[in-house]
Amino acid sequence: MKLVTFSTPQGDSLHVGALHLTRQVVVHLVSAWAWYRANSNQALPENLPDNMLALIASGEGVLQAVQRMLAALETRLDSPPATPQGGLVYYPLKTVRLHAPLPRPPSFRDFYAFEQHVRTAFANRGREVPPEWYRAPVFYYSNPGAIIGPGDDLPYPSYSQQLDFELEIACIISRPGRNIPANQAEQHIFGYTLLNDWSARDEQRWEMKVGLGPAKGKDFATSLGPWIVTPDELSARHAGRPGVYDLAMCARINGVECSSGNWKALHYSFGEMIERASAEVWLQPGDVLGSGTVGSGCLLEITRGRGPWLQPGDLVELEAEVLGVLANKIV
Repeated sequence: MKLVTFSTPQGDSLHVGALHLTRQVVVHLVSAWAWYRANSNQALPENLPDNMLALIASGEGVLQAVQRMLAALETRLDSPPATPQGGLVYYPLKTVRLHAPLPRPPSFRDFYAFEQHVRTAFANRGREVPPEWYRAPVFYYSNPGAIIGPGDDLPYPSYSQQLDFELEIACIISRPGRNIPANQAEQHIFGYTLLNDWSARDEQRWEMKVGLGPAKGKDFATSLGPWIVTPDELSARHAGRPGVYDLAMCARINGVECSSGNWKALHYSFGEMIERASAEVWLQPGDVLGSGTVGSGCLLEITRGRGPWLQPGDLVELEAEVLGVLANKIV
């Protein structure tokens, strides 16, 4: 499934949908569920959650029923069925607005898992990668309250003159778990989406000299989207390690490609990241884990820390196969 959070021209409420790219439609899951219950002999919950976090937390059984429902709808897209309440089952994609698929995750940990990016970042400072980096995947906590989505404008942070993007993959946790072994971690993955870990490099540089951070260098905004792809859609591209897939990634600024990489270049798999993040703590449904920047996936790396940096008016587009395009304009 490709799952989205969307709004319609008729109102400001957010809804959960499933994207059908071939037909260019978004299925309104709650409306479709009403039709499915009325036309199914299965024992189904009366209501389906209409927000992404609650849908994730509803459990594997409900999500499998949603997949069966979407399969039943597949042949009805040309003649949409009526719901008992008279609601629309699907909307043309061009008529809706996509938001961050998970607008307010419970937590957001961002890792540092692509070796090429780590090597280049340290080389730009005249240093070798510290041996501790190879001990275990490391992460920092960022701000789950500052998530923006595809098409949202990014206000330039007032305290910075060196704004940067970071091309990353995000993994979303499906169910609670503690001390999860890497080889069992995929059982706890709901899906994946693109992530832009916006960075104020000048702010980040001085605050980390104190021995803490990054904090204000990062927490002003993080982009997620445009949709969440469930692992079943990626199975043919699995790279043989937990949570690693052979998918090309790239970034563009104002339509010009400036970065390219591949998800499979991860030094630490998402399985290893989940094992580390869950050590002696509980991960919860909806928790987001970022991969860190793919090699060449930021201006800090591309320009060796000298800039030029992003400016108001710039359009930044991150893209990965299957995961789509995550675009934001800086204002």
